Amino acid sequence: MDERDPRDERIEALELENARLRSIRDALITRVEASPDHKPQPYAAFEHSVILAEQVRERTEALNIAMGDLKSSNKALSKARNEAETTRLRLIDAIESIADGFVLFDHQHRLIQTNSRFRSYWSTAGEAIDPGTSISDVKARAFTSGLIVEEHNDPASEGSVFLLSNGRWVQMTERPTREGGLVVLYSDITDIKNSETARREQALAEKSRLLQTTVDNLSQGVVLVNGGGYPEIWNDRFLSLTGLSRALVATDRVLTQLMTTSDVPLLTPTSLSPGKPQDGEQIHHRPDGSVIEIKTHPMPDGGFVNTYTDITEQYRYAETLKESERWVRVVTDHVPALIAYVGADLTVQFCNKVYEAWYGTDYESVLGSSLADIHEPALYARLLPRMLEALAGKSVTFEFEETNALGEERYMLRSYVPNTDSQGAVVGFFVMVRDITDRRRTALALQQAYDNLERRVTERTSALTDLNDQLRQEIDERAAVEARMREAKLEAERANLSKTKFLAAVSHDLLQPLNAARLFTSSLLEQSFGPKAESLVRSVSTSLDDVENLLGTLVDISKLDAGVIKPDVTAFDLRDLLNNIAREFRQMASAEGLELAFIPCSAVVESDSQLLARILRNFLTNAIRYTGKGRIVLGCRRLPGRILMQVWDTGPGIPQDKLAEIFLEFKRIRPAGSPPDKGLGLGLAIVDKIARMLGHPVTVDSIEGKGSVFAVEVPLGVLKTQRPQQGVAMTPKHQYDLQGARIWVVDNDRSICSGMQTLLEGWGCEVVTAVSLADLEAQVELASTDVEVILADYHLDNDENGVDVVTAINRQRPQPLPVLMITANYSNELKRHIRGQGYVLMNKPVKPLKLRSALNHMLQRDRTAES
Repeated sequence: MDERDPRDERIEALELENARLRSIRDALITRVEASPDHKPQPYAAFEHSVILAEQVRERTEALNIAMGDLKSSNKALSKARNEAETTRLRLIDAIESIADGFVLFDHQHRLIQTNSRFRSYWSTAGEAIDPGTSISDVKARAFTSGLIVEEHNDPASEGSVFLLSNGRWVQMTERPTREGGLVVLYSDITDIKNSETARREQALAEKSRLLQTTVDNLSQGVVLVNGGGYPEIWNDRFLSLTGLSRALVATDRVLTQLMTTSDVPLLTPTSLSPGKPQDGEQIHHRPDGSVIEIKTHPMPDGGFVNTYTDITEQYRYAETLKESERWVRVVTDHVPALIAYVGADLTVQFCNKVYEAWYGTDYESVLGSSLADIHEPALYARLLPRMLEALAGKSVTFEFEETNALGEERYMLRSYVPNTDSQGAVVGFFVMVRDITDRRRTALALQQAYDNLERRVTERTSALTDLNDQLRQEIDERAAVEARMREAKLEAERANLSKTKFLAAVSHDLLQPLNAARLFTSSLLEQSFGPKAESLVRSVSTSLDDVENLLGTLVDISKLDAGVIKPDVTAFDLRDLLNNIAREFRQMASAEGLELAFIPCSAVVESDSQLLARILRNFLTNAIRYTGKGRIVLGCRRLPGRILMQVWDTGPGIPQDKLAEIFLEFKRIRPAGSPPDKGLGLGLAIVDKIARMLGHPVTVDSIEGKGSVFAVEVPLGVLKTQRPQQGVAMTPKHQYDLQGARIWVVDNDRSICSGMQTLLEGWGCEVVTAVSLADLEAQVELASTDVEVILADYHLDNDENGVDVVTAINRQRPQPLPVLMITANYSNELKRHIRGQGYVLMNKPVKPLKLRSALNHMLQRDRTAES
């Protein structure tokens, strides 16, 4: 609708004014002519008419000017009307040319102008929008007529988006005009919307593919269940762990129904107890021996995700650790020393029964308690500086008095050995405390006797002043030398403690009671108590064998890691080594129903005979342990410059992907169905460490179901001179009768003396036992008493050792006696020292069969020499 032009209004106002002026003029003329007052005065009338005429003329000129202005205004108005019409038509054409729907509202938001595109939207809905309709009515009719199906308002977008009834998407954009009106554009974004939807669906499909790929590559079994209980995503690992058939699982079957065919239970969030999130995990033991960890995780939409993890190896490893811990506790609880492990926070994390009895109470354990709470404040203040040294990485050994629970003053020797993690940080320290009160009292008594003796000597030599001065000077010199020797000894002891750490105490103190128990049980086996008692004794002997093997293995692996064992590489003939090993293991194989075939070899190799024998013994032990039936072969194969020593078996074999794992510590590959063993999984780890130390490559080849072959390569050597055979050759048990053999036993442990006496007397020997040289001198005449063999322990009390005791005995006799030296020390220095003395060396724990064979050999050799 066009607005009224102001110029038209102006023209109408001028025309009305002109008509009004004419009316006034005519009225005035009529009045003058009709007035009776002017008739007597013609001049006045004339004058008045002249004035009126002048006024009329002026008004007429003004009217003419106004008429001219009016005509000009009419022309301008006509021109403006033409231009306005042209502009209006052009605006209409421009609006029609817009591809979007166009709507113009006035300042009252009433519809003024639309284009055909906008009107086409309404034609499909059967509606028509007339000018003058308010914007609110337009929106209401759009929804009531069904033109708009959906409306989406996004604050981040420019305007609202509508889905029309014809399936097209339209975006509405509003712009205000300067007069307060409103311009609204409706843009068709169907193609953009479809493209966006396609991209979104493609991205969703790609994400679904990536999710499925990720799930398929997980080592865990995974299943995603929606709110309706139907599985949406799962992987092959889930099927294998639950035993479900691939053809059975589908997205249209409820998971609860599917899991009824599996032996694995179904765990869902709805089955959890309120307030117990730990119920979301469950450990399931399958009939085949495998262990599965099941976890459930709820999702916001009501569904859940379940994961299934095969933790069989971790579970078995944990059980092995528990068994190992139990054995360690059994061993440490029977050691006559206080043993504990203290963490970096100075709390007791492990202790044996002796430690518990010393510091604990009847109603409270010391485990988890701080040392500040366990010890008296004064004792704790004295111990704290030494504990801080241990936490700083320094091994500490010291001694001072302490009051026990009974109020007795005891003198204790303490050792603190730091424990470090893989990064070298100290995470705690080991504690070993031994009661040395008796030894301390003996030392004090000796010191007092020495003081008394010095006083008497001073009194008796007071008259000899010159000699006294000379003796004082000599004493001063000896004191200086003795001080330097003590300092050198302390430095050596500290260096030795730093090198061997906890091993010396463990290897000696733990093997002492085990050695005594072995001797006692061997003596009992020689007696006849009836079938039931013999069975019990053999059970005890078997248990001691297991403890010895486990403890020996743990000590060996620790010594190898600490660098205590050093190889003694020499050239030697393989003949005796292989014959002894074959004879030793042929009886073990026969007891298991196996055949051990042996191929002799007389090659000369360059190696450490004892360490090489340890490698072969571990190979044969594993072969016998894992071979159910068949045969085992021990033999050698000559190669250029080296010998390949092999052990073949007909066991179950080892998977190819497990060949590298069998040499790891605490790693055992046990085939399904094979009986469990009590090993720690350290045998091949020890083999690997020894082989690396000797530089001998170790190889293994295996075929599942057929067997395995383990081999070690040893370089060939050359015998430079004929050396006496090391060790003791094994002889048949009854080749020589020990009846009446006279033997002296020297050992600082009375329980071992008692056990050794019981064992040897059971073989018919005449035995004299002593804990020191002085004790032996008090019982027999060293120079003249008839004796054939001396059995001596290397480590004795009061700084004595077996070599010095034997040397003192042989110094008094016309002919040196044969000596069998027994020790728990495996160092090469001691081995060479004893060899140099011409003694036979045997390491603890002593095996009775080996001891009897050694004594037979020594007595036979000695009596043959006499004859």
